[in-house]
Amino acid sequence: MRISQIDTLVLGTQWRNLVYVKVTTDEGIIGVGESRPINKVDATTGYIRDVADRFVLGLDPFDIELLVRRLTVEDYGRPGEVAMTGLAMLEMACWDIIGKALNQPVYRLLGGAVRERIKAYANGWYTVERTPEEFAAAAQRAVAKGYRALKFDPFGAGYYEMERAEKTRTIALVEAVRATVGPDVELLIEMHGRFNPITAVEMTRELAPFQPSWVEEPVPPSNLPALKKAAAAIAPLGVPVATGERIHTPHEYRELFELHAADIIQPDIAHFGGILHTKKLAAWADAYYVLIAPHNVGGPVATAAALHLAAGTPNFKIQENFNDFDEAYVLASAPGLPAVVDGYFPLPTGPGLGVTLDEDVLAAHPEQKIHFNLYKDDWHKRKARVE
Repeated sequence: MRISQIDTLVLGTQWRNLVYVKVTTDEGIIGVGESRPINKVDATTGYIRDVADRFVLGLDPFDIELLVRRLTVEDYGRPGEVAMTGLAMLEMACWDIIGKALNQPVYRLLGGAVRERIKAYANGWYTVERTPEEFAAAAQRAVAKGYRALKFDPFGAGYYEMERAEKTRTIALVEAVRATVGPDVELLIEMHGRFNPITAVEMTRELAPFQPSWVEEPVPPSNLPALKKAAAAIAPLGVPVATGERIHTPHEYRELFELHAADIIQPDIAHFGGILHTKKLAAWADAYYVLIAPHNVGGPVATAAALHLAAGTPNFKIQENFNDFDEAYVLASAPGLPAVVDGYFPLPTGPGLGVTLDEDVLAAHPEQKIHFNLYKDDWHKRKARVE
């Protein structure tokens, strides 16, 4: 069996474009991969076209390791965000083909399951006015959908530091959410790499009484010693530090592990070279007693890939999900993703990734002109489409 055709498609929403890669084999089996390349759609689809003829067409889709070697070594340049995103989509699609060819879910081909269900947390639920009352009501609606863990960024457009009034407002938002959902719902505090170390520590100290399950990306991702400085001061507060969505290669993770700068890593499968690449990273993290909670801002295909990884990864913690708070057509674009029930995904079923791309839905919702800026007022309302 050989890869005979590669197509890219784009699904537009009001705040992000989802890019799909459809890989067809000479035996007629089709596999699908997906990513959300933030503000880099043309770069990513262009990369796929660039490597297709040289490295992918004619390849046996079972040869995952050869695909990875070709795109990370034989192309010579240092792989970064765009290259690792393109590789991830192609790799996902190959696993989808392998599972379909063998009539098995992907997780069974990666060593099988170690859990019967996969814990989930909600994101994208707080697209409301930035007031305690609105955040509390939105949190209650998310809990009503069955979620028992909620992630949110309460910091507005903050960067490096915040005015005193904004700090007070942030604390009030988190306090209101905790008071509404009660003590048993996990709160995951997203910092989006906003702060210098001292501000990250200060804000964690202020929010610690609300018992967050982690603070995420407290400082920008490019300076890991600065993260270590923040993490060392946060540790006595009893709040775990999570990071990793903007780390795209294993070599970058080496320094993170050696510094013991995080308790939880959050690689995004769709930007980290795919499922097998991330599973290897999880095993490496386990040697440092570090948990993995894969970042996921994707639609149903990327989410399905994350579930297959989660099913068989012993040090997995929890899986991010946006899809219950998206436009309804996002889930409809690739039916088959299991629904969250009482805070958990059931294991995926069906061969391959278990989802099927509906190209009619994609055609009805074409690529949008998007600029998503997390350092702009009201970014959290996720209306980034440029009119």
